Amino acid sequence: MHMDQEPIDFFGRPEAGSPRPFSAATRAGGLVFVSGHSAPHDPARGIDRGETPADEVRNALAHIRGILTEAGSALDRVVQMTMLITDPADYAACNAEYVKHFPGGLPARHTARFGVPTQARVAFSCIALAGDGDQGGKP
Repeated sequence: MHMDQEPIDFFGRPEAGSPRPFSAATRAGGLVFVSGHSAPHDPARGIDRGETPADEVRNALAHIRGILTEAGSALDRVVQMTMLITDPADYAACNAEYVKHFPGGLPARHTARFGVPTQARVAFSCIALAGDGDQGGKP
């Protein structure tokens, strides 16, 4: 690293051999970059991503909120969001839940279809300003 370069902070680094070769988030230049995440799903531990698209949005955004908190940001500091969906038929239901999580204003967003095999119906990645927000984006 050059002396004039700001460091990059890594959060949720993958373990060696992980099937997901990326960090949960990185922080640099006053911004937090969160990788794409769906709602957690681990039936062996009783964790289910949700029965409906709205459930999955709610649970995925709760997961994103936790990652942002760990990286020193908050959901209401998000400036750009990417929503990934598997079925365009879920778009309206996902949007109806999504808007509830941004009462202070909706961040810029684009939507794309998943390009990786998954059972999840929806996932999110985002860019946020570093620093705590007012309310964490809780509906």
